[in-house]
Amino acid sequence: MKTITELEEFMTRPSDALKKDLTQLDGDLMILGVGGKMGPTMAKMVKRAVDEATIPKRVIGVSRFSSGQLKKELNDSGIETIAADLLDDQAMHALPDVKNIIYMAGNKFGTVGNEHFTWAMNAYLPGRVAEKFKNSRIVAFSTGNVYPLTSISSTNCSEDTPVNPIGEYAQSCLGRERILTYFSYKNKTPMLMFRLNYAIDLRYGVLLEIAKQVYDGKTIDLTMGNVNVIWQGDANEYAVRSLLHCDSPPKVLNVTGPETLSVRWLAEEFAKRFDETPIFRSEEDTKALLNNASKAHRLFGYPKVSVQEMIDMITEWVKSEGSTFNKPTHFQEREGAF
Repeated sequence: MKTITELEEFMTRPSDALKKDLTQLDGDLMILGVGGKMGPTMAKMVKRAVDEATIPKRVIGVSRFSSGQLKKELNDSGIETIAADLLDDQAMHALPDVKNIIYMAGNKFGTVGNEHFTWAMNAYLPGRVAEKFKNSRIVAFSTGNVYPLTSISSTNCSEDTPVNPIGEYAQSCLGRERILTYFSYKNKTPMLMFRLNYAIDLRYGVLLEIAKQVYDGKTIDLTMGNVNVIWQGDANEYAVRSLLHCDSPPKVLNVTGPETLSVRWLAEEFAKRFDETPIFRSEEDTKALLNNASKAHRLFGYPKVSVQEMIDMITEWVKSEGSTFNKPTHFQEREGAF
């Protein structure tokens, strides 16, 4: 897999389970914040699914669409697009009333020094969205960062683990959840909090960052010595299928892969494939940001793309100098300063 066309064809290929769930879902589907890293392939996956299963369902993507060709790209794929700044009340209220909402809009990177904007996006805007779409189902993207760092020898954080977010980004994400929960109680809106970490594809993510560090001979910090990851295509499918599991009060769902992965082991796996020697510094801390997503796996099955497949695909992508988003995850961050 060496081209974006090949990558997106693979990542947007809908499963039979997704098609089946979409047939059971009444109403159209709208993605708020479709312009992020995950939104475009999610929209294309849903559109392919409804077309292949001949389901009469509109797929709509909302974003500012302030630069690039994404609006045309989505339109060319048969996806309706609406250019809107969700912080603009007039633009928000002009959006069509749609039964199924995937809420992806938010802010993470650049929070330090711009905390007010992050709080507006992550904690104020959700209330506006909840009021506008009070008669919809809402799957709201959240993050595993709302949990504390946990011992690598534990069973990781489940949905029942008490939250304890570190830093303003994670705190504002918990604010998002709390505000949405308030409106779910008030309006009986069925919702689900989608606590994700870390989605990857070949153009961004934890595995790509480790691979490039090995390939370029850069030093790898082992302090955050363990991680969870999930293929973006699997995470997108889980999100859409979660629309059938929304409830009031909201459900919470952790989403990641089943393995706790050693950063050292990942680097060594890439080193074998690149015929390089990884360079490390520091030692693994006994705690890391780790989630237990067994509930999601029970609902939707294990991710279809395995860790070894991801490692192999990323190896070839790096060797062939495939394009990247150049958006680091900062997964090493332990103080919540993004």
